[in-house]
Order: sequence, then structure tokens, then C-alpha cells
Amino acid sequence: MKIAKGGLSWIIPSFSVTLFFIIMTILINGQIKFAIFFVSMVLLLISFILLIFFRDPKRKIGEGIVAAADGVIREITKEEDEDVGRCTKISTFMNIHNVHVNRMPVNGVIKDINHYNGTHIPAFKKESERNERVILLIETNVGIVKIIQIAGTLARRIVPYVKKGNTIKKGEKIGIIRLGSRVDIYLPAKKIKSINVKVRDKIKAGEDTIAEMYD
Repeated sequence: MKIAKGGLSWIIPSFSVTLFFIIMTILINGQIKFAIFFVSMVLLLISFILLIFFRDPKRKIGEGIVAAADGVIREITKEEDEDVGRCTKISTFMNIHNVHVNRMPVNGVIKDINHYNGTHIPAFKKESERNERVILLIETNVGIVKIIQIAGTLARRIVPYVKKGNTIKKGEKIGIIRLGSRVDIYLPAKKIKSINVKVRDKIKAGEDTIAEMYD
């Protein structure tokens, strides 16, 4: 199983502590042995959950504008954005069991990227727009596309994989949000040919087509 960049710093300490408690279980006798064994099993479970969470599977890249995140479509709305102008926002909620590596929805150049600190309100709430977030502006052949990665209640760190000026192909990895979050994509309205998803659809980053755009 391939581990996502930014995941080993969580997985290695977790398994190290788990191994320590397992060894203690073997070496110690008496009534405390059961308590240490129980802690060992809990830590082992947590370690395997982290292993699953930070998985980074290969993806067959889809047609058109592809999803930037795994998860469930939470919202599709018309917006007037200061960077994109009149646009459609497609919001994806990522649960803890989803793959949390985010991918580029379309070929383009990173025009700007900004990382903001903030709160950790549940990502499905409107107020989560004040959470820690990374905002990417991407120059594409259909105009400016905007991606906002938003941390959730459990998420405590967004790790970008790209920098300003990078040329990124569709489907390539742009970052990871640790432990539950949301990703919003803003597409220029005048270039949208069709929206290929609806609210509550389950999607996979890089693989599922969320929209078709005019050239």
C-alpha cells in the first residue's frame, strides 16, 4: 500500500508507541498486564486506521473536469467570486474513511496559493469557511479555476504539494488534508457546458468527471 506524502510523520510514531506497549505486555506480569494489553490493542487499531486514512491509491484519470477530492457532493451553487467572477461552486465533503489526497481537476498553472490559519468547525457547516484553509488560483484554458481546501473538526493540517508557478497536469496530486475535511471548486460559469454530478453523489479524485467545459 502506497502512503501519501505527509502521512509517515503520523504513522511511524503511532506504530512505534504501539510496539512499545506490546513489548510491555509481554514483559510485565500481574494485574496491570491486562490494562497494558487493552491499551496496546486500542493503539494498534488507531495505527491501522491511520494507515488506511493515509493510503494513496493509483487513479485512472477521467475525462473533462475531474473531482479534486474523494467524498460526497455536499453542495452545488451559483456564486459571484472575487477571483473567478460568475461561477459554479461544487463542494465535496470528505469523511475520515475517504482517501484524503487531493488532485488537480484540469491542466493549468498555479497562479497563486495562500495558506490561512483558522478554526476547526465541522466542515459541513457554513461557518467552516473560517477554518484553516488553502486557496489555489489556477490559470487554465477555460479561465481561472479556484480550489479551496478546508480543514474540518479533526483535521489539523493541510499539506500542499504544489507551489506558485508550478505547471500541473490534470489528475496530479496537489496536497492532502489530514483527518476529515472539505474541498470547494469554483468553475467559470460562461465556460460550463454541463455539470455531471449532483448533491449526494459519491466521487473519487482524479477519476470521476464533475463537469464538461467549452474550450
